[in-house]
Amino acid sequence: MNLVGKTLFITGASRGIGLAIAKRAAADGANVAIIAKTTDPNPKLPGTIHSAAEEIVAAGGQALPIAGDIRDEASVLAAVAQTVERFGGIDILVNNASAISLTPTHATPMKRFDLMFGVNVRGTYLCTQACLPHLIKAGEQGRNPHVLNMSPPLSMKPHWFKHHVAYTMAKYGMSECTLGHAAEFKAYGIGVNSLWPRTAIATAALQMIPGVDVARCRTPEILSDAAYLILTGDAKTVTGNFFIDDALLAQHGVTDLERYSVTPGTQDFIPDFFVD
Repeated sequence: MNLVGKTLFITGASRGIGLAIAKRAAADGANVAIIAKTTDPNPKLPGTIHSAAEEIVAAGGQALPIAGDIRDEASVLAAVAQTVERFGGIDILVNNASAISLTPTHATPMKRFDLMFGVNVRGTYLCTQACLPHLIKAGEQGRNPHVLNMSPPLSMKPHWFKHHVAYTMAKYGMSECTLGHAAEFKAYGIGVNSLWPRTAIATAALQMIPGVDVARCRTPEILSDAAYLILTGDAKTVTGNFFIDDALLAQHGVTDLERYSVTPGTQDFIPDFFVD
């Protein structure tokens, strides 16, 4: 199975992991709608919806860049309508957009709290809700519909909460969508899964966090290759999972991960959060 002719709706895909997933799908000839806020270049955070669209087309796909805020219902509904008008439907939703603040309670103002919950939880739920009628239709047409949330496995261990309670709750909110929607949408034949990296991933956003040694990270392509395996799997049976990138690749016979290393030969990778 491949993604030729499939339509993906990806949030936060102007750069990094979302863009890597978009380009991997584009290599099959997929249609990709990207909704993100970045329309103008930022010297600290390279990549816009327009530059991303150019890369998607160069990779072999069709692109629809949409400026929008996934926290805003009208914005999301308009983006979904544009996508359906352009490509005729939606087969796959990738909830990739995320906000992060690795701060303790006393250093997390409510504006930052609201941003994380607005993007991570509300945004994921809203985009899923807005795409759902089209995903149901895709299921009826045998088009193997999927929802993929870029969120971690759920764990109630206190050490994942104690340093950044708000961020952990917001990311787990995305994962709770996976847990609930996988069960709710199973009757429609829609696969709903989460994907998370074992190591830190070298993105422009990560480089803005002080003290992170990007040389000890892996590239976004490890996640885009893992995502491809999920999205080309049978949605009726591949659902309700919390996949870890390297473990999923190993299940498919890919054990040499050297090509994903930012620095060749690295063994001491920075571990990501939420993976025991």
